[in-house]
Amino acid sequence: MEACVSNPERLLALARAGEQVSLGRLLEMYRDYLSLLARLQIGRRLQGKVDAADLVQDTFLEAHRNWNRFRGATEGELLSWLRRILAARTVDLMRRYLGSKGRDIRLERELALELERSSRDLDGGLLAKQDSPSKQVARREQGVLLADALALLPEDYREVLILRHLEGLTFPGVSQRMGRTLDSVKKLWTRALECLRRSLKGMS
Repeated sequence: MEACVSNPERLLALARAGEQVSLGRLLEMYRDYLSLLARLQIGRRLQGKVDAADLVQDTFLEAHRNWNRFRGATEGELLSWLRRILAARTVDLMRRYLGSKGRDIRLERELALELERSSRDLDGGLLAKQDSPSKQVARREQGVLLADALALLPEDYREVLILRHLEGLTFPGVSQRMGRTLDSVKKLWTRALECLRRSLKGMS
């Protein structure tokens, strides 16, 4: 089993065959990816009310409960399904904290589209294509690899890249959010990008 841990489609096949251990390992591969997407959604709508880790855990629980409904066979199809679950859980939390009642299908679809856009931003917003991992990992979804690489960075490196590239803040905006001078933020961003590139090369 250990040999297939890094092969999501092999794990996916085993999980589809009913192996619960494989399903747990499979979902765990996407914790960093979903945590990053959840953070972006929380920042837009539920800042200070919800923790991204709790939202991801709720998404995993829902995925376990409804695994028999998943019909995909690829990593991309699995990510799309998990993003839809994450969107639905986000709407549930919004209903709880913001006082709306009843299921809102329109809002679920809107959030699913936002999560898809955030995922595309993660795929292409941080590094040029030539900086992407190569060889055997080229088959993996780049957004997942980038989320994993970001999770390995020191906290301030990760924060400056997320704020600048994924939340779309200007350097002055990042400076204000991080409580640093503009010059120090620009230097931090340069170091963080280089560190991220090295992490991605290590995945090649």
